Amino acid sequence: MAENSEIRPFRVDIPEADLDDLRDRLAHTRLTGELPGAGWDYGVPVDFVTRLLAYWRTGYDWRAWEARINAYPQFTTEIDGQNIHFLHVRSPEPDATPLVLTHGWPGSIVEYLDVIGPLTDPRAHGGDPADAFHLVIPSLPGFAFSGPTRERGWNRYRVARAWAELMRRLGYDRYGTAGNDGGSFVSPEVGRVAPEHVIGVHVTQLFSFPSGDPAEFEDMSEEDLGKVRFLQWFWDTMGAFNKVQSQAPQIRRFAERDHKNIVSWNTYDSGGHYAAHQVPGLLVEDIRGFFRELS
Repeated sequence: MAENSEIRPFRVDIPEADLDDLRDRLAHTRLTGELPGAGWDYGVPVDFVTRLLAYWRTGYDWRAWEARINAYPQFTTEIDGQNIHFLHVRSPEPDATPLVLTHGWPGSIVEYLDVIGPLTDPRAHGGDPADAFHLVIPSLPGFAFSGPTRERGWNRYRVARAWAELMRRLGYDRYGTAGNDGGSFVSPEVGRVAPEHVIGVHVTQLFSFPSGDPAEFEDMSEEDLGKVRFLQWFWDTMGAFNKVQSQAPQIRRFAERDHKNIVSWNTYDSGGHYAAHQVPGLLVEDIRGFFRELS
């Protein structure tokens, strides 16, 4: 059967019955006991889970978030047998640079809502209109409204090929890519599968680790050695949840060993792993500055 390449408008509209069902299941959650004074040493403390359950039942307003998502143009299309949901927010600046933003695991396109306005319309946010972007923000296969996946094999390479096809369908011949967390795996691969179309790749993490050769630590600064120690702590205490998705500061020597075409490297004193949430202004300026030199 031939693939349907039609791009269809989409709007989030969760039935109220589904929300009622969720609230009912939350209300009937049976909490486990825990060791006195254990804190976080044996997992998530019960008092934290209790507060979280109360927030999800009575404090979280799904309809408000639904309305916020629906404020942006959304679409779906079938690519490589998979339904793909995406936001497509065009800039009012006609010469804006197309940019595909890829969210992380286990997140969603909501990760980027705070940066859509400044990136698409810098003129209205105190920026230079020359830094404007047309944004394409897809939901990864299996995530949110790009799910469920129908078969195995949706790794970063297959997702990257799907993103290149998506940008082709939207009529973008030259574009940038950017990503965070899992998106930092996907975005470079888009550049590799479509090098004639991708002008640059911006990621918030590069994943390069020590090989075990002691020579790699020679002449390393105390700051970088501190990052290596943090990396070891992370693997020892938190790395079991998913080795591929684990995150830690990268220590630049290893990144340059594995990635030969790094053209920009910035570190900041504020923010963290989810920069689009935590320091959207910093991320916006970093993306603007990076693509300003490439467009």
